[in-house]
Amino acid sequence: MSIDRVRIFDTTLRDGEQSPGASMNTEEKLEIARQLVRLGVDVIEAGFPISSPGDFESVRRIGAEVGDAVTVCALSRAIPKDIEAAADALATAKRPRIHTGIGVSKSHLEDKLRITEDEALERAVAAVKLARTFVEDVEFYAEDAGRAEPAYLYRVIQAVIAAGATVVNIPDTTGYAYPEVFGTLIGGLMENVSGIEKAIVAVHCHNDLGMATANALAGVKAGARQVECTINGIGERAGNTALEEVVMAIKQRPDVFGVDTGIVTKEITRTSKLVSSITGIHVQPNKAIVGANAFAHSSGIHQDGVLKERSTYEIIDPVDVGLGGSSIVLTARSGRHALKHRLAELTYEMPEAEFDRVYAAFLELADKKKEVYDEDLEALVGETERTINEVYHLAQIHFTSGEPGIPTATVELVTQEGEHLIDSSHGTGPVDAVYKAINRIVDVDNDLTEFRVEAVTRGIDALGEVTIRIKSADGRIFTGRGAHSDIIVASAKAYTNALNRLLVSQKTTITEEI
Repeated sequence: MSIDRVRIFDTTLRDGEQSPGASMNTEEKLEIARQLVRLGVDVIEAGFPISSPGDFESVRRIGAEVGDAVTVCALSRAIPKDIEAAADALATAKRPRIHTGIGVSKSHLEDKLRITEDEALERAVAAVKLARTFVEDVEFYAEDAGRAEPAYLYRVIQAVIAAGATVVNIPDTTGYAYPEVFGTLIGGLMENVSGIEKAIVAVHCHNDLGMATANALAGVKAGARQVECTINGIGERAGNTALEEVVMAIKQRPDVFGVDTGIVTKEITRTSKLVSSITGIHVQPNKAIVGANAFAHSSGIHQDGVLKERSTYEIIDPVDVGLGGSSIVLTARSGRHALKHRLAELTYEMPEAEFDRVYAAFLELADKKKEVYDEDLEALVGETERTINEVYHLAQIHFTSGEPGIPTATVELVTQEGEHLIDSSHGTGPVDAVYKAINRIVDVDNDLTEFRVEAVTRGIDALGEVTIRIKSADGRIFTGRGAHSDIIVASAKAYTNALNRLLVSQKTTITEEI
């Protein structure tokens, strides 16, 4: 059984550009047009030629660029000079389409155009007939059809099809409709317009009430076979129907829609990022299909399910839209399974007892940070390994600092035998005070020769790693490292680690001499 084809009409370069701040130059439009061809759209609405020389040139160059790979469309009002400009701009296109139309709602007729229904109908027919003298493919848009009187809309659509329109576009220009009503409107056209089978019915929905995608899909269910949309849903006001949402809904639910598109879905993410980069309009993280969080999981319950079987929490395989796979986001809500999985991906294998220590350190860090990154985990594993067989373990520190004021620190160390040792000191700064307090407990000669602090990960809450080097009395160098979200604590850990290495080395030397 053959499946109906829904054509994807991309208006990112025309309606999408009407987003405030999204203006593109000709070269940028050409770059996006090339990617839209790779994506597999059926129609590219390249611009509104009468509006500016730049738009005219964009339509002309895109028409020459894409050849016969895709239909190139130019917008016009139902005004002769608009249509003529569109035809001139499309002269380079192998598959040109003029998109012309007029308002059909009471609001548009009375408040904007200030003409009667009959006058609007006359202009619509004349516009289509003129456009047909230039191109064979003419699309008519009935602006604000979502708020029009159905009976009048039927009259207009029937007349423009008779005049030669090959596509009739039913826009919900103001995002006023909701799916049940919009689907009924499209269904009414299919049932009541004589000759409707001679044209493709298109839907063009806006997102003012957040229902653009739902309305467009309701139109498809009712018989529309072209959806007009934009990448990332950009466009006038709250935007347009998002191409990626419509395409993936149709792909994932053939049982509901029974249609298909020709879109190469693995190009969706690349196209989304390109449009976002060129327009400067960032995609919200929770945006369906292309948002940063669309395939990210932070809940331990979800992570456990996805790791066992992806489809437990994902209805779309991220590979299908051009991503490498799902993202397991490590946070305080992540469980042992997710942490163990990520450590394995980082090639860390460890006994259960050691993993328990890493997991405890992970939870402590995750409570302080929004997200724990791979670099954090590497630092945590290193930190945990450094605490095994310590001569002295840093139990806690407390310090004060400021200007004016004298930096002071209190340190508690625990020996291998379980003895708790506490001492305090002051210094030129908090790190100096901490190190002097440690020296009062660990009485071993050394000189600090190097002190370096690095942010392990990005963000203001980044884990900091301190690396120090100390020289023993006999001239040997020992390196210590410590990681913590508090740099002073990381500094104390690094110094304790270096001292432990020095002390272990001294014990080994004594044993060898004996």
